[in-house]
Amino acid sequence: PGPPAIFEDLPQLGVLPPPLPDSSKRGRATLYCIAESFDRKKLEELLKLTYPAEQVLSYPDVFYVEYIKGSGDQPGGDVFFFDYGVVACWGLTKSQEMTIVRGMARQCNVQGLSDSEIETDEYEYNFTTTEKPHVQNDTVTLHKRFAQNHKMKLAVSYALAQSTKLSVYEQRVVDIVLETKNLPESLAMTGALEISSTDIAKLIGKVFLQKSTVNLLSSVLDTPEFFWHAPDNFQTLYERVNEYLELPARVELLNSRFSVLQEMLDMVRNHQNNYHNVRLEWIVIWLIVVEVVVGLFELLGLFGLVGVENSGASSRTGSSI
Repeated sequence: PGPPAIFEDLPQLGVLPPPLPDSSKRGRATLYCIAESFDRKKLEELLKLTYPAEQVLSYPDVFYVEYIKGSGDQPGGDVFFFDYGVVACWGLTKSQEMTIVRGMARQCNVQGLSDSEIETDEYEYNFTTTEKPHVQNDTVTLHKRFAQNHKMKLAVSYALAQSTKLSVYEQRVVDIVLETKNLPESLAMTGALEISSTDIAKLIGKVFLQKSTVNLLSSVLDTPEFFWHAPDNFQTLYERVNEYLELPARVELLNSRFSVLQEMLDMVRNHQNNYHNVRLEWIVIWLIVVEVVVGLFELLGLFGLVGVENSGASSRTGSSI
C-alpha cells in the first residue's frame, strides 16, 4: 500500500481514542519466601495484636490482612501469609513490604531462610472492564468489580506463592548440581575422584533430603482447599495462573534432576566402594606374599640352607673360648 493520505493518520470526527490506563487501577504484587514455614499459632496471635479483628481473616492454610482499606472501586493494600513461609503483598510500597516481612513475618519463622536463599518474585496487576481475568507478561489482569474482593486476589496468590516456594527448591538443586558437576568430569578425565566417602555420603543425604522435601511440597502444590467452596471462576483463574507459571512441568523437571543426581552419586559411591575393595584385595595379596616368603625362609632353615654361616660362626666362637 502507498503512503497514507493527508489527515488519514488523524482520528476521525466523533471517534474517540482509547482511554489511557488509569494508574490508580494498577499496582504491584510481590511475593517473598522467607522460611520453610510459619508458626501458625504465633502468627495468628501477632496479627490479632497488631490489626483490628475485622481486618484479619483466617483460611485453612493462609492468613489475610487488609493492610490498606480501599474505597469505592479503588483497590487497597492486601497481605497474605501462607503457612509454607510465603508472604504475598498487593498494592504496597517497598518500605511497607519490608516492614511486614522483616518486622512481623520473621518473628514467626520456622527454619528461616538465609538472605541468599530468600526468593522474591514481583508482578504487576491492573483492573479493567473490557478484558477477562488473565495473566500475561507477569501482569495479572482482573475485572474492575473485584477491586475490593480480596478472595480473587487470594485465588491468584495461591498460584504465585506456590511458584515462589518452588523456586527455592529449584535453586537448591542448581546449587547441588554446581557442587557435584566436577565429579563426573574428574572421573572421565583422570579415572579417579578426589572426594572422600564421607563427603559422598553427605551429598547423597543432601539430595535425599531435598527430594523428600519436594515430595512433601506436592501437597502444597495441589489445588488448595479454599477452592472447594469458592466460585468456579476463582478456580478457573487459579488454573490459568498455574498454567502460565508452568508449575506441573517445573515439578516434573525438578524430580528428573533429582533422579539424575541420585544416579550420578550412586555411580560415584560404587566407584569408591570398588576402589576400596580392590585396595583391600591388594593388601590381602601382599600379606599372603609376605607370609609365603617367611614360610619359605623357615622351610629353608629346616634343611640348613639358610643360617648355616651364622651357625658356623657361632660354633667357632665357642671353640676359641
